[in-house]
Amino acid sequence: MGLRDELLKPIWHAFTALDVDKSGKVSKSQLKVLSHNLCTVMKIPHDPVALEEHFKDDDEGPVSNQGYMPYLNTFILDKVQDNFDRVDFNRMCWTLCARKNLNRDHLLISDDDAFKIWCIFNFLSEDYYPLVMVAEEIEYLLRKLTEAMGGSWIEEKFEDCKQELSSRQQSLSAWQLIELVGKGHFSKGMDRQTLSMGINELFQELILDVLKQGYMMKKGHKRKNWTERWFLLRPSSISYYTSEDLAEKKGDILLDGNCCVESLPDKEGKKCLLFIKCSEKSFEISASDKKKRQEWIQAIQTSILLLKLGRPAPHREARLKRREARQRQQAEQEELQLRMTELQVANEDKQRELETMRQKLEEAAANAAEEERRRLETQMELEGRYRIDLEKEKMVRQQMEEQVAQKSTELEQYLTRVRELEDLYNSLQGALDEERQARQDEETVRKLQARLLEEEVSKRAELEELHLTQQKAISQTEAEKQQLERERLAKEAALDDAMTQLELLQNERQDALEQYQEIMKKLQDAANNTRSWKDKVAHHEGLIRLIQPGSKGPHKMTNWGPAAFTEMELSLREKDWQQKKVKTGGDGKDMGNGGKDDDDPARTSRLQDVTTEH
Repeated sequence: MGLRDELLKPIWHAFTALDVDKSGKVSKSQLKVLSHNLCTVMKIPHDPVALEEHFKDDDEGPVSNQGYMPYLNTFILDKVQDNFDRVDFNRMCWTLCARKNLNRDHLLISDDDAFKIWCIFNFLSEDYYPLVMVAEEIEYLLRKLTEAMGGSWIEEKFEDCKQELSSRQQSLSAWQLIELVGKGHFSKGMDRQTLSMGINELFQELILDVLKQGYMMKKGHKRKNWTERWFLLRPSSISYYTSEDLAEKKGDILLDGNCCVESLPDKEGKKCLLFIKCSEKSFEISASDKKKRQEWIQAIQTSILLLKLGRPAPHREARLKRREARQRQQAEQEELQLRMTELQVANEDKQRELETMRQKLEEAAANAAEEERRRLETQMELEGRYRIDLEKEKMVRQQMEEQVAQKSTELEQYLTRVRELEDLYNSLQGALDEERQARQDEETVRKLQARLLEEEVSKRAELEELHLTQQKAISQTEAEKQQLERERLAKEAALDDAMTQLELLQNERQDALEQYQEIMKKLQDAANNTRSWKDKVAHHEGLIRLIQPGSKGPHKMTNWGPAAFTEMELSLREKDWQQKKVKTGGDGKDMGNGGKDDDDPARTSRLQDVTTEH
């Protein structure tokens, strides 16, 4: 059912409500108000001049001879776009028709719940006018409502309802449906709040296309904080609000065929995470438990698959399938009825032919009796003269009797055939009932098989995905194994090279150690020689000292040139010389030296020898 057909049903209710005397006509002023309200709600520019132009040919009557439907199609429905609020549109039409048709006596539901049932009726009703809902759709609605309220479906109650529907041609109008639900015949034992919640859930699913809803935690994009939101899943988007009353909308997640959803491991203290990846943004959401997370993932994946395949919402597709099944069944019934009519006509033709043949036989028998009478009279008068002719007449009579017997046999055969046709008709009627029951059983089995097939396809897809994942893991493991084997061989080769180099280094280290020991031995010998020489110089008499680099300060002068000792050494030598001078009697000559001074040639020669040795 397209957008135009969905809009025509509420408009038909509104137009019918304005038709007070049920004559099919509405005044022009009321049509102007209705057209203006429709344009306002559906966001279409309203052209009042077009309405006047359309009805200008009949200003005296209630409406133009052209009717309102051409104007509605041309100036409203052809311009409508799917950018308006359907609920506001339905509520406007409901306001016009409810005040006239809704009977609020003995109703257990509110006006808002009655409005929702009215919208559901427009969704499930047939596409012909006046609008009615057939028994199959009524059973579907009541079953869904009972499940939404948490109750169990009782088939016996609906059988009683079917008996009541048989007097109404197996259908209900919108107001009869509101009365059926509102009087609580199918909600006994449940309070009004439960019934209202069930109606609201059914309204959101069928009218607002809400596939799933509930509270979950959402991670922000800027502040990265987690906030509880009320989520609504529709076929092409996920809307989230501050609470379930839908008072404040916080954003939308637009879905398309390229989106994907998957579960995430626990992190940041959040569990049961799921990740929705879209073309522009990605969203992290935390469900209350694993079951809820899996339900949301399956529902979102179903919406993405439907978008990818270009199919409508599941409840809309199910409605189309039910209508197609009803149309096929109706066509089969019409075809079977046509065949039965043809058989009945053929039977009547055969009966007329048999009746004609019977009349002909009776006429022939009457003619034969008349001829027999005349022949007997003639025979009695001319018995003597026409004996030979009498014999001939006897033969003729015998032939006529044989023909009569033959005709009687044929008549019996025709009568037997008529009885067989009547039995065949009764058998066909029984077969028709059995076929109808078999079709119902077949439809039930087909639904079960379809559900099992869907589950099998889903399981097969999961197994194939698991198989592919295992194949990839095996391939990756094999590649890693080969890479590790190559690395092991390379490391073994490198280890062999390192061992060879280590042996060379150990040999070199041994040689270096031997050389070091020889050098240390030489150094030790040199140190011993140096130490003995220094001792000799330290104990040597006179001013001779070990020749070493001089200091950077000013040097003293001696008889032989610049002194090779410092100021402190000079003072020490002076003190030593004074002490020696006191011991020798003040003449400045060493008593142990035989009274010779420092410029003794022999002493100088010894000092030169020491210097040369050093």
